[in-house]
Amino acid sequence: MALVRLTLFRLASLILILLSGERSAYADDQCLTCHEALGDKPSALFKNDIHFKKRISCAGCHGGDATKDDMELAMNTKAGFIGVPKGDDISRMCAKCHSNAAIMVKQFNSILPRNQMDMLSASVHGKLSITGKERIAQCTTCHDAHGIVSTGDPASPVYPLNVTKTCAKCHADAAFMRTYNPALPVDQLDKYRTSVHGIRNTQGDVKVAECASCHGSHDIHAATDVKSKVYATNLPVTCASCHANRGYMKGYRLPTDQLKKFSKSVHGTALLEKHDLGAPACNDCHGNHGAAPPGVESISKVCGICHALNADLFSASPHKKAFDRRKLPECETCHGYHETVAATDELLGVSPDAICSRCHSADKQPKGYVVARTMRQLIDSLETAEQHAALLVGEAEQKGMEIGEAKFKLRDVRQARLESRTMVHSFNEERFRGVIEKGLSVTSVVSAEASDAIEEYYFRRMGLGVATLIITVLAVSVFLLIRRIERLQKTRQ
Repeated sequence: MALVRLTLFRLASLILILLSGERSAYADDQCLTCHEALGDKPSALFKNDIHFKKRISCAGCHGGDATKDDMELAMNTKAGFIGVPKGDDISRMCAKCHSNAAIMVKQFNSILPRNQMDMLSASVHGKLSITGKERIAQCTTCHDAHGIVSTGDPASPVYPLNVTKTCAKCHADAAFMRTYNPALPVDQLDKYRTSVHGIRNTQGDVKVAECASCHGSHDIHAATDVKSKVYATNLPVTCASCHANRGYMKGYRLPTDQLKKFSKSVHGTALLEKHDLGAPACNDCHGNHGAAPPGVESISKVCGICHALNADLFSASPHKKAFDRRKLPECETCHGYHETVAATDELLGVSPDAICSRCHSADKQPKGYVVARTMRQLIDSLETAEQHAALLVGEAEQKGMEIGEAKFKLRDVRQARLESRTMVHSFNEERFRGVIEKGLSVTSVVSAEASDAIEEYYFRRMGLGVATLIITVLAVSVFLLIRRIERLQKTRQ
């Protein structure tokens, strides 16, 4: 009975193929012939599979003998039949070909990389799943099983317009993600759709960044892993792989020198050269999954995440209303954005190189001009006083005097100078003067203590000189007295 049923299935399959005008890519694949007759979903999907087009039979993954029309012979374990691969066997089965250069290059003339399995094994998805028996993700998790198509095919789950949904199958599932890392957000896809990248991706732009563009594909690592493409010190280069490519960015009307400018900025130097992970990378200002340029009104809020006191002082300053009226971005107007320079005293004042002089002059906005000039004079006076105090402390220390306490007080002067650079953002001369005078009072004390130590040194030297002279006179007098006594004794003899 079973034989009659199988024969009918084969006959029905052959009729369907002839009626449709198609011919199997390989007529001897009895597995596909039978499953097509059954009308199951895997066989229907497989007809569009890249492996079908490459003349790989069902037995290529499931084992067995696809040339046999007898089910027992075709699905015999002696013929290598393994059935449906489970767990890590799925990826190992894929790797039999995809990790073999002889097969991929010689047999299929494929330029696909052959280290995907190694990368997957070392990636965050290569770690053990909650069962403890298999990896978190297998090849089919992202690429599907029987309907696998080229990544450049719009039907592929990892095609640029589809990959975000594919990743979200797990990463947007709160219950699933909680079993691995409750701290990981599950709203990445929602945020992405609000980003410049996500909006363009939704509109069909395959060039904009999606999940794999930033995180990688087979070689995905945790963001805290130094090997990750989105690790803080690696992220600027990852973003620049698109944003610094003139040809790729052509048509988007965006500059391509952001990385070059950032690398020279105070932020870039700290992050890329000093490896200070507290310094901002691209995503700290632009966001990551919801990446978008900060608007004019939000720039100060973005900068204020780190520079909170500066932002608060500016918000209460007279410049706040003036900037809002002129629709000027608050922080970047004076400090720049990608090329942010170190905040030195040279930025303050009314010299041609000072930022204040861009808007203020003796004729234009004179009140601000006077305040800027005064602030610069005050901070210069503090710096001069600090240098003088430091020279006196150094001189006293060089002369061997105990000057540790005065030297320690110089820290308060440096602190006052740092506070003054922050207080500049208030643009309030009275408050600024208060900070400067606090520093000046300390320099006066330090200078006085150092001067006293130097005077004491010379006093000690003078005392030592006088004492030495007296001792010398006494010694000579004793010597002469002894000689005189000796001469008298010889005379009496």
